[in-house]
Amino acid sequence: MKLKLFINKSVHENAAYYYELAKDAKRKLKGTEKAIEETKKEMKKAGKKKKEEKKIRVKREKKWFEVFHWFYTSEGKLAIGGKNAQQNDIVYKKYMEDNDLFFHADIQGGSAIILKEGVNASEEEITEAAQFAASFSNAWKNGNASVDAYAVKKEQVSKHAPGGFIPVGAFAIIGKRIWFRNTKLGLKIGRSEHGLEIIPERSARKLKSEIYLAPLKSGKEKGELARFIAKKFSVDVTEILELTPSGKSKIVKK
Repeated sequence: MKLKLFINKSVHENAAYYYELAKDAKRKLKGTEKAIEETKKEMKKAGKKKKEEKKIRVKREKKWFEVFHWFYTSEGKLAIGGKNAQQNDIVYKKYMEDNDLFFHADIQGGSAIILKEGVNASEEEITEAAQFAASFSNAWKNGNASVDAYAVKKEQVSKHAPGGFIPVGAFAIIGKRIWFRNTKLGLKIGRSEHGLEIIPERSARKLKSEIYLAPLKSGKEKGELARFIAKKFSVDVTEILELTPSGKSKIVKK
């Protein structure tokens, strides 16, 4: 180690000079060590917060029916419906059973809703399924306040028509239908024991932090609305896009 000595200073003055330098360096070192410790603490806090956020955002494993539109009635029956023409066919061909009811809005373009054990359902449950079918139809996209909907049994639904062609997602209905005239369009979204769920507005079930939705031509676009709801429930926006109907909507204050 080399030291620079000042010839115009005495031995004691040179020693005092280096003593002061050492003291200054020691002070700076303590300040640096303190800054390092504070930085470590902040990094630890940030890491913990990031880990907590990551934990909150972890996607749960979805149930089989969540690839479709779905909800549980006020008495616990499951209803599922296609999100597109292909899914409409799948819901009918793969999942509809003899005791189920088939629902559809009386408009071209809509979800085929299957209410499991629908023939044994209460009048309220059947009305809920009708509102769900009405809401997930082109009536919502058109901004309609209401639309007619109907229900039929399995044996009344067919993918075959004598001398005619039935396109993907469409069905031939035979016999008398159960009509639900001027069914109001409306949904509510919130948390339940089943996760984030969207259900008919008329359902007696209460969801946590529920938001009521209705169609409106001058309302929010689906993407804008989805971002708002996703932020409220701290979920990915794609989850809301999958749940909500196509078209402009408004949030209804209750």
